[in-house]
Amino acid sequence: MGKKVLIVDDDGKNLKLLRMLVENAGYETIEAENGEEAVRLAREHIPALILMDNRMPVMDGITAIKIIKAEPTTAMIPIIATTASAMEGDRERIIREAGCDDYVAKPIDGKAFMNVVKKYLEE
Repeated sequence: MGKKVLIVDDDGKNLKLLRMLVENAGYETIEAENGEEAVRLAREHIPALILMDNRMPVMDGITAIKIIKAEPTTAMIPIIATTASAMEGDRERIIREAGCDDYVAKPIDGKAFMNVVKKYLEE
């Protein structure tokens, strides 16, 4: 297996879809169901990329992204927000407010999604 990708989503179906897409491309996956778990796993594993859902229990994605980006050991990890909030202007707002590197709207389009993922993993 290649680089590790941390997938963070509280919806089992989304988690399964993202895992399948990422693993089929040859990457290893680590999974979390909330932002608090994501922060812990990011610190432990220092993944090559994080896919972060926005709305989750315990700690939301935006809060988790801010914590991860504020810590010197995890700040350089690219984070792609995955959210169903795909209204006009949301992409820029989420990227700006949370400090994530990119944004993919749900429902996930497998091919477009993997193009964004590979952009960060194949640099």
